[in-house]
Amino acid sequence: MTHNRRDMLGLTAAAIAASAIPAAAQEAKPRYGLIGQMLSAPGQRDALVAILTAATGGMPGCLSYVVALDTANPDAIWITEIWDSRESHAASLKLPAVRSAIAKARPIIAGFPQHFETVPVAGV
Repeated sequence: MTHNRRDMLGLTAAAIAASAIPAAAQEAKPRYGLIGQMLSAPGQRDALVAILTAATGGMPGCLSYVVALDTANPDAIWITEIWDSRESHAASLKLPAVRSAIAKARPIIAGFPQHFETVPVAGV
């Protein structure tokens, strides 16, 4: 079996990259991520942010929950979440505090124009 120089360089780079990842990270269960844009009713963005951020404590499995203002749209926010699993995220939607926040926010939510599921692999 013969290999050309490009194949050998590619294999070497892959081996070096794999050795740089700690063994625990290689064996870890994939995380679950969500990035979504949410629109408030006109002029209600601050109220929506207050509701969403008041209910973020005590969500088992939530590694990160960030609510950010959209700089291009005064009625839009972005929510970025990282969970230890899809199941933890689903379970959070049944928590009394989260259900209450959803009920309070629903009347001032105008839509969800963008929504992405991700698999977080690195970060701080």
